[in-house]
Amino acid sequence: MGGISTRAAELSERLAQNAHAVCRHYLPAGRREGRYWMVGDVAGTPGRSLYVRLFETGRGAIGNWVDAATGEHGDLVDLIRLNQRHGSLAETIEEAERFLSLPPSEDDERGRLPGPPARAGSPTAARRLFAASKPIIGTPAATYLQSRGIMHLADLPALRFHPRCYCRPNDDDVPGTPGAFPALIASVTDDDGVQTGAHRTWLDLSGRRKAAVASPRRAMGNILGAAIRFGQCGDVMAAGEGVETMLSMREALPTLPLAAATSSSHLAAILFPPTLRRLYVARDRDAAGDAAYGILTERAQAAGIDLLPLMPQLGDFNDDLQRDGVEGLGQCLIAQLHDADRSRFLRR
Repeated sequence: MGGISTRAAELSERLAQNAHAVCRHYLPAGRREGRYWMVGDVAGTPGRSLYVRLFETGRGAIGNWVDAATGEHGDLVDLIRLNQRHGSLAETIEEAERFLSLPPSEDDERGRLPGPPARAGSPTAARRLFAASKPIIGTPAATYLQSRGIMHLADLPALRFHPRCYCRPNDDDVPGTPGAFPALIASVTDDDGVQTGAHRTWLDLSGRRKAAVASPRRAMGNILGAAIRFGQCGDVMAAGEGVETMLSMREALPTLPLAAATSSSHLAAILFPPTLRRLYVARDRDAAGDAAYGILTERAQAAGIDLLPLMPQLGDFNDDLQRDGVEGLGQCLIAQLHDADRSRFLRR
């Protein structure tokens, strides 16, 4: 225990040296007011009850915080523990070490001096969110995917889980909607594997369904042309809109490289890897999917890429998976593949 306590004290000092960055990351709904970062509570709810010291004063050290509404107080290790709802100090130490290992943003490089908060939704914020999340196995994110018929969750480095991801309410949300939910976090990367953004799917506490908010899926960062990738693309790849759609295909065709573009408009703009010779497009049966496919057809023809549609029997391939199971979905997909790809990607 002494070793853990000593490590926590060391991390508290290092976090205090980056107090502004810690606040921007874990309490993004807050704002700097003079020498303090003001926010509603340890969960990051908008408000002004909790204040974190950003500068040394006669009343306290950098990083010390107090919630005037509840009387809670502590250092930044305590803040992270409560913010992330950790059950043990060891979890918080791991989280703090992960945060401190991230490359600093341009705002951080200015030396932890007063300045405007980092841009909301920036690539840096997306990378920090993904790094602060954990593997999905055994989490509500896994429960959510399994409830959709997606059972093979190993070897999915593009997906992680965050237990309390900030969710900014919009005008369509019910008043009093919580400001954070568990979330499935997906890394959005370019063709070189560099993370440029993140995609969040907020979940209810059970993980069996999406959170009761008006917009339970949102992307952040620079995602135009990029995608959530499953497998390394060679000469053949399949692309579609949603994570669940592409993971459903992975259940039946586990070796086919896949990319989820997060929306129909981003699917239309997805960049083609230089090695790509044939692109399958997982269609959704709606007008937006038709428009995206039309644009992709023109772009593929201009690039000399063979483009083939993959049509679900229902609304999308996750609907097919839940109704027909893996075997039924596999038969539907195999029948639509190019002759050269049927034996190559058939489930073994």
